[in-house]
Amino acid sequence: MSAKLYLIPNFLSENFSSHLIPEAVREIVKDLRCFVVEEKASAQRFLKTIRNDFPLTECTFFEFNEHSNLQDAQEIFKSLQGQDAGIISEAGMPCVADPGQEIVLLAHENNWEVIPLAGASSIVLALAASGLNGQNFAFNGYLPKDREPRIKKLKALEERSCREHQTQIFMEAPYRNQHLLEDILKVCSLNTFLCLAVDVTGPAEFIKTMTIKEWRKLKPPIQKKPVLFLLQK
Repeated sequence: MSAKLYLIPNFLSENFSSHLIPEAVREIVKDLRCFVVEEKASAQRFLKTIRNDFPLTECTFFEFNEHSNLQDAQEIFKSLQGQDAGIISEAGMPCVADPGQEIVLLAHENNWEVIPLAGASSIVLALAASGLNGQNFAFNGYLPKDREPRIKKLKALEERSCREHQTQIFMEAPYRNQHLLEDILKVCSLNTFLCLAVDVTGPAEFIKTMTIKEWRKLKPPIQKKPVLFLLQK
């Protein structure tokens, strides 16, 4: 029987809404003792949150994050020694706008069973709540940090959205959110739709879709908050 690699959904915010982790997921996770995580301490907090008596001292944690590479993944996979394991990201679903795909690919190459568990994904939740095209969309990750290439990318995404009737989804580091919003409101067409999905599932959740023209009148403060931007022309 092949080993199993479970993709374990984490909470999206420190709100820790218990309903976001289904009971079936909790039942599977409680029997795992081997985890690939972005950061050990936060993964341990997550495990203790879903089960207060989780035996952390019996567990092995391998850190794999944005600073890790393929060689790191290979060493971790070798260390798993065929044990069932779980991947836990800092928030939401592993491997979706988060590290871990190298581990998953190695699992496939070694005939492991890869099992994604049900849970929240900020990208999916934001898209569903946006009212924008959910049949044709693209996630673009982070835009360029420097303003000139960022504006160029924004224009290209807007043009692609119009040409393909495709929702363009992207994100930014919280401390640069306001700068990105200002650029969007400056360079995008007045009739282009923009959805701001702020702190999804968190205590400060705010999801709103309006045209650029309407957003220019509001300009909400989003600095230092997790935000997904969804654009459709």
